[in-house]
Amino acid sequence: MTRDEAEAILTRLGEGPDAGFQLFEAALACAVHDDPDRDPQPALALARQAAERLAQRLKTESPEEAVAEALAGDLQLTGDLITYDHPDNADVIAVAQRRKGLPVALGVFYLHAARMTGVELHGVDFPGHFLLRIETEEGPLALDPFSEGRVVLPSELSRRALRTGLMPDVAAKLELLMAPISDRAVLIRLQNNIFARAQQARDWPRAERSALRRALLNPSDHRPWLDVAAAREGQGALAGALQALTRAQILDGGAAIAARAARERVRLRLN
Repeated sequence: MTRDEAEAILTRLGEGPDAGFQLFEAALACAVHDDPDRDPQPALALARQAAERLAQRLKTESPEEAVAEALAGDLQLTGDLITYDHPDNADVIAVAQRRKGLPVALGVFYLHAARMTGVELHGVDFPGHFLLRIETEEGPLALDPFSEGRVVLPSELSRRALRTGLMPDVAAKLELLMAPISDRAVLIRLQNNIFARAQQARDWPRAERSALRRALLNPSDHRPWLDVAAAREGQGALAGALQALTRAQILDGGAAIAARAARERVRLRLN
């Protein structure tokens, strides 16, 4: 798969509805788009094995046990505690090779296996740490893919929410904090992680690619184009930055003030 082919896949999936959004196909396209000089077969093989192992375990185990044992036990997927901010932790091809990564990157494999086997599993945009929500006969449970898919108790969820700075009354609203998000939103969160780390490292080309992927995945959102513009400005591509800022203004009038100010700053640098 070439970078252009990856962009075409992301464009097609981005323009489609949330229902039936092909999370793993989109995540693999994102990884190839970031670096096309790699073999995607390890990621494809791991995704296939995850679905097969989960299907086998579901015959004798509860859904939450089967998910954790298949993905973390059988396939050894776990969080990277030592080099948490390494770029490979946010890339599904690298995660498949290393068997470790960020919570949301690991979550892509969990969610794909669940989709293939009919398990009701969803991503959760929990403050500070991506989680999974699985529906069981006893009610919903929180799973942490970074901690080998273990169940996170409500008391611990509240403590985690408090540690992010939320007020106690908000941290106690677990049903709100544990609300499921779409698979598209899961992948956008992963791209946000990549952008933040690339920006911090001043790796502007990688930051631009991740922001562009967000724009393709959610074509009605103006905000990725503001990040595309910032990344292009960081590379000195001022004309390209102006184009991205104009795109942001066209998409959403609410971006007009911020985009207009940024456009004026870049325009003055061009003169």
